[in-house]
Amino acid sequence: MELRRILATVFGIFFLYTGALHFTDTDWFEPIVPSILGSPKFWILASGVAEILLGIGLILPQTKEISGYAAAAFLVLIYPANLYMWIYDIELGDGASLSPTGHIVRLFVQIAMIGLGLWIGGWSPNRSSVESRGSV
Repeated sequence: MELRRILATVFGIFFLYTGALHFTDTDWFEPIVPSILGSPKFWILASGVAEILLGIGLILPQTKEISGYAAAAFLVLIYPANLYMWIYDIELGDGASLSPTGHIVRLFVQIAMIGLGLWIGGWSPNRSSVESRGSV
């Protein structure tokens, strides 16, 4: 099995697990939903559904590429909740909070996961125009 397929499956399992947590422990996620969005429970459940669908899509070979791109987009879209948690030093539902270093680590992990989603999707950075035309 190729590395991209293995990592897509592992990433998919991660999304399935975290998506399920959105249904089993909504109170834990509630504090980090920015108040401007309204009902935290709605956003927690909606993002849980999205994560479960992404997980399934990443695991299925025929949908792993599009799901990789969708996972990257999803991770960009949900980062404002993490930023809100960082800026306002929000505690999670169990009273835990991240240190400033923890938030920086979380940011880099999020960036790495966005990159992983793009890689699973098949994205690669554009080569320079000279490289793409061959040597001059």
